[in-house]
Amino acid sequence: MPSDAMSFPTTLDFTRRAQLSELMDEPCSRDELRACLRDVTRLNRWFLTYRPLFQFLDSFAPSHFSQPLHILDVGCGNGDALRRIRRWAAKRNLAVELTGLDINPDAVAVAAELAPPAYRIRWIASDIFAFAPDRPIDLVISTIFTHHLDDSSLIRFLQWMEQYSELGWFINDLSRDRIPYHLLSVFTKVARLHPFVQHDGPVSIARSFIPEDWRRLCAVAGLSESAVDIQPFKPARLCVARRKA
Repeated sequence: MPSDAMSFPTTLDFTRRAQLSELMDEPCSRDELRACLRDVTRLNRWFLTYRPLFQFLDSFAPSHFSQPLHILDVGCGNGDALRRIRRWAAKRNLAVELTGLDINPDAVAVAAELAPPAYRIRWIASDIFAFAPDRPIDLVISTIFTHHLDDSSLIRFLQWMEQYSELGWFINDLSRDRIPYHLLSVFTKVARLHPFVQHDGPVSIARSFIPEDWRRLCAVAGLSESAVDIQPFKPARLCVARRKA
């Protein structure tokens, strides 16, 4: 890896999404990706990444669920979110059908390695816009995924979720802000996380969102302001929830 591949700006305009690239989006070996995703999982757990997702899932009364509840995780990475959802559902005696989708076939392979066979999670390597669901989807979720998309693809993704989700969808991503950007750049180094994570963590914050971004994107996608719930969570989280009637 070139020495300058790990460099990124320390001064940014946080009023707009940064046009920066992430190392884990570039070609690498499966072993390298596995190690990177392992540390992404650690970071997500330390910073309570999944708390907003489970608040969203808990907001549905059990009577609202079809059986089994089909949840699609877009940009599933190593599948940590779906494994946690499987345990969440088991505690509530809810039948679930879980599908993980990622554009990177190596990520899908790693996810399949980590999931116990009893969880019966279906893993699919595909671009979301090339994916034609072969069965109804109740909920579409994504975790730390949407900041990887440019605005035009984001609008298309919102429309895709609106078209294919029966009950709603949930975007769990980051809040763009100067302080967490700098704090995370220090923390990932002190914690000696994978070099990709040291680079991509703060870059992800710079590429992410403020509430006005989501209001604008949802409006262009044809969603009224009252149709979505844009809510911040600490630390440095900004989520968009859609609950259909």
